Amino acid sequence: MADTMQFDLVSPERRLASLQVTSVQIPGADGDMTAMEGHAPTITTLRPGVLSVEGPEGTAEYVVTGGFAEISSRGVSVLAERAVPKGDMTQEHLDEMIEEATHVYSRAKEAFENEPGPVDDAAKLLADMVAVGGEIGLSSKQPNL
Repeated sequence: MADTMQFDLVSPERRLASLQVTSVQIPGADGDMTAMEGHAPTITTLRPGVLSVEGPEGTAEYVVTGGFAEISSRGVSVLAERAVPKGDMTQEHLDEMIEEATHVYSRAKEAFENEPGPVDDAAKLLADMVAVGGEIGLSSKQPNL
């Protein structure tokens, strides 16, 4: 059996997981990564996506919308802006998340009219949220960019 490490997932509302795992697949803002026992210490920001953990008791998946992941000698700690177990995701949850991302995009377009950086970041957030819906098998109303 592969070596295990501690995994903790926390959102502002609650602790969602505290498990011994063999790997954590992280949807990083700079690219997806898999952390295993002995991984180099790293801190990364999260993009909207599915965070997956594998351990002796099976696989668990969570939809996250952003936040941070810290990989250390003690294991992996994820502080998510919002996290929902994938099995608990509903169309209503997805629609709410996409609506929030659409609102962020609209505000960025108004506030940063001639500054593409923040508007591009908000557009990417919205596109990532729409992609999450496709990845988990829920449909999204295609927002107009």
